[in-house]
Amino acid sequence: MTRAAETDFPTADSLSATDQARLTSGRDFWTTESAGGLPSIMLTDGPHGLRKQEGAADHLGLSGSVPATCFPPAVGLAQTWNPALAERIGAAVGAEARAAEVSVVLGPGVNLKRSPLGGRNFEYFSEDPYLAGVLGTAWVRGIQAQGVGASLKHFAANNQETDRMRVSSDIDERTLHELYLRAFRRIVRDGQPWTVMCAYNKINGVYAAQNRELLTTILREEWGFEGLVVSDWGAVADRVASLAAGLDLTMPSPGTASDDAVAAAVADGTLDPAALAASAGRVIDLVARTAAGRQNPPAIADLDAHHALAREAAEQAIVLLRNDDDLLPLSDESESVAVIGYFAEDLRYQGGGSSHVNATRVEAPLDELCSFVPGELLFAQGYTVDGSGDAEELRSSAVFQAGQADSVVLFLGLGERQESEGFDRADLELPADQLALAEAVVAANPNTVVVLSHGGALRLAPLTAPAVLDCGLLGQAGGSAIAATLFGKVNPSGRLAETLPVRLADTPAYLSFPGEHGHVVYGEGIHVGYRWYDARDLDVEFPFGHGLSYTEFEYRDLVVTTSDDGLTVELTVTNLGPYDGREVVQVYVGVDGSAVARAPRELKGFASVDLGVGRSQQICLTVARDDLAYWDTRVHGFVVEGGTYRVEVGASSRDIRLTDTVGVDGDELSIPFTLDSTIGELMATPAGAQALGDLAGQMFGDAAGGDALGVDLGALLGSIPIGRLADFSGGAFPRAVIEQLVDQANSATDSRRTASDSSSGVSAE
Repeated sequence: MTRAAETDFPTADSLSATDQARLTSGRDFWTTESAGGLPSIMLTDGPHGLRKQEGAADHLGLSGSVPATCFPPAVGLAQTWNPALAERIGAAVGAEARAAEVSVVLGPGVNLKRSPLGGRNFEYFSEDPYLAGVLGTAWVRGIQAQGVGASLKHFAANNQETDRMRVSSDIDERTLHELYLRAFRRIVRDGQPWTVMCAYNKINGVYAAQNRELLTTILREEWGFEGLVVSDWGAVADRVASLAAGLDLTMPSPGTASDDAVAAAVADGTLDPAALAASAGRVIDLVARTAAGRQNPPAIADLDAHHALAREAAEQAIVLLRNDDDLLPLSDESESVAVIGYFAEDLRYQGGGSSHVNATRVEAPLDELCSFVPGELLFAQGYTVDGSGDAEELRSSAVFQAGQADSVVLFLGLGERQESEGFDRADLELPADQLALAEAVVAANPNTVVVLSHGGALRLAPLTAPAVLDCGLLGQAGGSAIAATLFGKVNPSGRLAETLPVRLADTPAYLSFPGEHGHVVYGEGIHVGYRWYDARDLDVEFPFGHGLSYTEFEYRDLVVTTSDDGLTVELTVTNLGPYDGREVVQVYVGVDGSAVARAPRELKGFASVDLGVGRSQQICLTVARDDLAYWDTRVHGFVVEGGTYRVEVGASSRDIRLTDTVGVDGDELSIPFTLDSTIGELMATPAGAQALGDLAGQMFGDAAGGDALGVDLGALLGSIPIGRLADFSGGAFPRAVIEQLVDQANSATDSRRTASDSSSGVSAE
């Protein structure tokens, strides 16, 4: 597909190899090269807000950036479980990007949270590919509707910061496709991002930037990606090899010597000239696409409206983890409230590193609480995040204030010294001084609410406070969202997008993260996140999807039906409690007795519903048939297994309210029998059983139907490859006879399939 003809821009074929090479690398840190009349465009960091550097870009792209709205980063946005909200935020970021003459924003990040220790987890949505894919698709649609391109990242298996530019993510085929590529696949197919950013790391020993199977076979040929592949900044180790693999744009600029080397590779036959021309053409297409976007009405960056949107997102992102004895919401008649903690004054609202946004304004919870506390508001800092100050004195002052108040709001969390891009965390702990403070404050005043700000999962077992709000990272409007939630002006409705474990040793990747000697083995396979805890029946502190409310919701009247397109799930939800509220209904699917390893349940659908007190609403969710499929390594593709599917609907992965079962027809597989096929595999199919006939009886006589020597001979024979019968038969069944038997089984299978397809009106493939 080319859009160059729609403009006065050149086509790739009209350019020399030298100019084509120039177009496939950056001009500087943030802009593309211009050649042959093609203008340069700017790419900048994102995605929770625009990070456009002021003035000339420095060598590392780390200098100050222009003011922009800081929305909740992915860790916070994911806790809303609200795709419509994600799309609106994408549109707002797109409007600010257009106003700043930025053509592509680098996001969203949709890599899975394989380990809770991942230093960049705050930039990623979830441990679940379905949730990450749905939210990522919505964000992409929002920004690209503004005429600004998204850059889906980091493709693929970029799940740690340790040795991130060299490490090989060693993943088996099924796990790679079923878990780590699945969110990317959904977003490419449903959202068609204008660009995809390849990751730094290797996948099974091959750099992502040089991985032709990843960038061409899977991304373009199988998924139908139409856009441009750009490198992560500095990810290209061999530019010629990367171009050959399907990477189009190397960023930042590697210099003119690199361009000359690419042109020389074309001249000497090392690089196919068609590969270079194709990449240059995709750069031209991207520039043309962004030029068309700028022809739309001028973007208006309404920063007041965007701040209000950031507040709405923050309100929906807050998760009420615990609320013993209904301590929350706090009373409007409280005579005094003690607010304690450094983060009450200086809220941690975004992550550290390349996505750091220069917020247009930032709300401090302490300031916002002043308008909610009806009586006296007391404050104590309690701790520092940089190790300065006298910890005992700070703690003593905070405990004194706690003892004087009716209730306490204690702000705890992680600062950028504990988590940031560039390094992985060593543990899941809150800082020791904060834990000591929390213990002392709760002892002084049991009516203590803990408010948590952090980008990665925490071990919360040491916290004994009766009420806990998990805020993740809320963006620049987090202060007012927290205050309104504490006092019941907002009913919390956020849900965890990752499991909070009891201890680090329980986590799926505990024994293999972050790897060693340049390799990290994904030994947990498909059991990532809640899949792991459920499969092993492990206790967790708070499960995936968990979140309480100030009201109560009833689920009833579940009806599940099947069609060729998948499942339709219908139910009714009623608000039985005293507050208006939003409920996030979650649909999980499991297959008991599956022929392959599976998690007990997997998220396959969700919906949020706003309900006033006493109101009911019928909800209808569709689970696409494609989402029921697992990756079958025999056919190297997704397959829907036939059988009985268990459909569970609930308020979290471990708060299942309704369950039903439904039969699903499986996909017809064409897996030819070979001499390596076992007797059991042949006997499991009508065609194979017919072809085998009474062969076992001829070989083993009466023993074939019973036990011999204390073993189940049938089970023993079932595991033997059919080709080995020539050895076991003592020559009675030559190899040629067995080969003929296998051919008969394959012919019978093909005949049955053709007859079945013909009777159903489906053409056989």
